Order: sequence, then C-alpha cells, then structure tokens
Amino acid sequence: MPHHLVLTFSCSDQPGIVHAISGAIVAAQGNITESQQYSSPDSGTFFMRIQVATGADPAVLRRRLEEVADRFQARLVVDQVDRRRRCLILASTAGHCLNALLSHARTGSLPITVPLVLSNHEVLRDLTSFYGVDFEHRQVSADSKANFEDRIRQVVIDQDIELVVLARYMQILSPQLCQFLDGRAINIHHSFLPGFKGANPYRQARNRGVKLIGATAHFVTADLDEGPIIEQSVTRVDHSKSVDDLKSIGQDAESVVLTQAVRLFSQHRVLLDGLRTVVFD
Repeated sequence: MPHHLVLTFSCSDQPGIVHAISGAIVAAQGNITESQQYSSPDSGTFFMRIQVATGADPAVLRRRLEEVADRFQARLVVDQVDRRRRCLILASTAGHCLNALLSHARTGSLPITVPLVLSNHEVLRDLTSFYGVDFEHRQVSADSKANFEDRIRQVVIDQDIELVVLARYMQILSPQLCQFLDGRAINIHHSFLPGFKGANPYRQARNRGVKLIGATAHFVTADLDEGPIIEQSVTRVDHSKSVDDLKSIGQDAESVVLTQAVRLFSQHRVLLDGLRTVVFD
C-alpha cells in the first residue's frame, strides 16, 4: 500500500524551488497527487503545499526534502495525509460550536482528536460527555485566571496538543499565553457590518437594521479579535428577523466557519504570511 503524505514548504521566493522539490519527490519514488503554490508580493515569501503518494519508505522522502529545505533555508513540514491532529477545546456556556466540532470529529469528517474540553463553567459537561470526551471545569476569576492558563499550558505539553480552539470561550487570553500558543490557537466571533462589541451584539445588530451577519475564524493573538483571518462567512438578513432569528443564524455561521477553519488547519492548508494567511483550500 502506498504512503500518502502532505508537505508544506515556505521560504524566500527565488528561482529553482519547484524544480528542486519535484526532483526530490521523484528521486524518492513519489508521485505528486495535489500541488498548490503562491508567491506573496507583500513578504516575498514562496508557499507550497503538496500531497504525495509513495511506495517507498517515507523517511527517504523526508530526508531528501530536508536537504532541499536546508538549501533554501525553508520551513518544511511533512505529515501523513488525514492524520488526526490533537486538539484542546476551550468553552464557556454556548454549546453550538463545541457540538459542531465534536460531532464532525466523531463522524470522521473533521480530522481531529479531542482528549479534553476545558471550561470556566459546568454547563457543557453533559454535552461533552455525550461524545465520550473528558471535561474539566475550573472557575476563572481575576485571582484564578493565571492558574487556569497554567492548566492550559500543562495540557498542551502533556497531551501533545497541536491546536487549541476557543469554541465561544468568553475569556481573554493573556499576552503570555497568546505568545505560547502563537500560530496554533483559533478563535471564532460574530462579524457584523458594522461591527458591534460588548453585550447583546445581536440586539445591537437588529436595532441598526443590519443586512449582513456572519462569523470570522482567526488565529489568536494578543490583539483582541485581530489575528490573521482563516475563514469567514456572511448571510443576508432583512427587517423581519427578530433578535432570536439573528442569533440562530449567527450561531449557525459560527459553527460552520469554526469547523472549516479547524479542518483547513488540520489538513495543513493554512500558512502564516505575517498578519495574513495563505489558505490552500
């Protein structure tokens, strides 16, 4: 049976990159089954994502690609296609995003394994238990926030967590934790035109008569809700929609967008280009 691998490659844009990578794959008896590339005019960085099938030892392909990466001073990642990424989910009281993630993980349409859900409320314990996932509740206050974040770090290290997902986790992460999770934490939030902050955003949206509501999934940074965007969606609404209608539509969008963002990340389709992302969907 052939091995199916996915590799991502990023470095300063220069001649000969594609030729060198292709040559390494051919030399290792690999066959390219999917290939996407992009040269960023903003950063001068070359990005590439390739899927490869090979009947040879994957270690041989990895060694040849590492030689190419050394030559171009590139960042190289090689992984198995569809390997389940280990994911820690943070939640509070809203269960729509958590339910979507755990449901898709159970059916296999989302390639993640969730060893634990951490929450600052007890509300979602039964939902999490339904999917057979461990749940841990810890109160978060000004005095206990540092302890909760220490627990997050411990789980990430002890459980080999590759991605932390904030599934409507309603606490702001400290700059120190954001730095620790840099490039491996995803958040979801509503995104209206115009944007509404604070309490009751859906009521604010209805009072202003918005015509578009949606959701944005982005990487977590110390700048609140301003991290590199991975996925977005909008839905048209009209004057007839109640606050509950808008909330329901918005939560559906949040669930879909967050699930897709986690899927793209898990499939190595999201690469960081400064404050932007390159998404090979």
